[in-house]
Amino acid sequence: MIALLQRVTEARVVVEGENIGEIGKGVLAFIGVEKGDSEAQADRLLQRVLGYRMFADAGDKMNLSLQDIKGGLLLVPQFTLAADTQKGMRPSFSSAATPQEGKRLFHYLLQQSRLMHPHVAAGRFAADMKVSLTNDGPVTFWLQVAPAIR
Repeated sequence: MIALLQRVTEARVVVEGENIGEIGKGVLAFIGVEKGDSEAQADRLLQRVLGYRMFADAGDKMNLSLQDIKGGLLLVPQFTLAADTQKGMRPSFSSAATPQEGKRLFHYLLQQSRLMHPHVAAGRFAADMKVSLTNDGPVTFWLQVAPAIR
């Protein structure tokens, strides 16, 4: 399971002209689900997303996590993160989970996030989303929890 994290001052997701998710200071996490992912990968990824130290402390060092600053978390499903781009000029999605499994695990991750963190918003699986953000820094990290099988 993959999370592309962006530290933001604000972010939002719009579907068909409707704002469906919005946060202020916090983390925008694009989520990709790979074949072989399960609840175990989602749980570990969530632990890393919530605890990853990417916010500055009083000494201006990245020592604070999303939980420490009580920031917002915006989860956006993005199956293209699981693309294989190693060869050719067109991505292969053979390593991505099926749409049904991707949706199931994204919703599991979202549900667990809402149990563990006070401010969580989300995009909509398989929707044509318009995502806007103000990247803070810019600070962007790629987190991956390897699937059980490849």
